[in-house]
Amino acid sequence: MAADEERDGVPLTNLDQPLFEGSEATKRDLVDYLDAVRDRILPGLAGRPLSVIRVLRGQGPFMQKNVPKYTPSWVRTVQLWAEASKREVSYALCDDRRTLLWFANQRAVEYHPTLMRAEQWDRPTHLVLDLDPPEGDAFAMAVRAALLVRQALADSGLAGAVKTSGAKGVHVFVPIESATLEEAAAATRAIAARAERVDPTVATTAYIKEDRGGKVFLDSTRSFGATVVAAYSPRVRPGTPVSFPVPWDDLDRVSPADFTVHTAARLLGDGDPWASAMPAPQRLPDDLIEEGRAIPVARVAAMHEGKRRARARRDA
Repeated sequence: MAADEERDGVPLTNLDQPLFEGSEATKRDLVDYLDAVRDRILPGLAGRPLSVIRVLRGQGPFMQKNVPKYTPSWVRTVQLWAEASKREVSYALCDDRRTLLWFANQRAVEYHPTLMRAEQWDRPTHLVLDLDPPEGDAFAMAVRAALLVRQALADSGLAGAVKTSGAKGVHVFVPIESATLEEAAAATRAIAARAERVDPTVATTAYIKEDRGGKVFLDSTRSFGATVVAAYSPRVRPGTPVSFPVPWDDLDRVSPADFTVHTAARLLGDGDPWASAMPAPQRLPDDLIEEGRAIPVARVAAMHEGKRRARARRDA
């Protein structure tokens, strides 16, 4: 297939095709956007095993972890054991412009790196809380919950940075140092619990949807091998919004729809607000870790509760 053009040695094809239904964007828009923000998005991807969400013509979106056989030899990869699929997975490491352009040409819209670097797989670099508001136009609720998380962090002697998820919610990132996977997971649970206690009328840690009562879910399960969409990554959503960093004090003045593949690069100018907003790595307080160790892992607790409820329904 003849290339429409070539950048950094990467042939780019079918650039004027629609990206996906409802995207209001072409493949060229995706390529141009990612190329424009490469110096901002690559630092969050480099050295980290990467999963992407691709949208091929005539197909629904799908997440790709294992690199395809036709992946160029110059794309760096790392082999890691995937517990969910019980096999070795060859993950890409998106370290440079050429690899990013290749992914864009593969119609990779979303970029989901791990919270660990490949060379330090047992040491997460960040805690993440994913704040998921109830259905509907509820971003304002997610903002209120984010401020609760900020308060809980401050009360714990910690600080974080915040970005829109690119969907309806908010992500809070807390850079850390010298923590194990287990310690980071425990601390994330404790921060969520502390934020919930600040105002339980707004936020909840209830993993089961029917138990959330219209509140914002403080998802503390982004740990171990979990991924989180990168800052500046587009999303497979109507209008192709972008996960975008926002100053804490401006959160209540923005909407996720403000940031798309058409607008985000212009809003950045010459800056990198994600790098500027990110505090230096912090040590996790011992009391935070200990509190978190006493909190059951949400998915496991929900699984047991689901089984208990199913038994109760059968018995009834």
